[in-house]
Amino acid sequence: MMALDLFAGNCVSDYEAAKAWYERLLGGEPCRGIASRGIEPDERVTYPGKARKAIYRDADGNEIGFGGAVDSAGS
Repeated sequence: MMALDLFAGNCVSDYEAAKAWYERLLGGEPCRGIASRGIEPDERVTYPGKARKAIYRDADGNEIGFGGAVDSAGS
């Protein structure tokens, strides 16, 4: 198994406001943990039998998506 690192960058108009939002968004495990920090997805997409994706947008409109495979029961 190979280790994987990810770097992503977004341009924002107000660094301090964006920093606080991203700290809330990424401060723990995706999805349920995010909602407990006061951020709900702007959009939810389901690709039947394949995957689900939660889409979040910051104040500048940058999109962050978290996805995962749909289990055999469809959830």
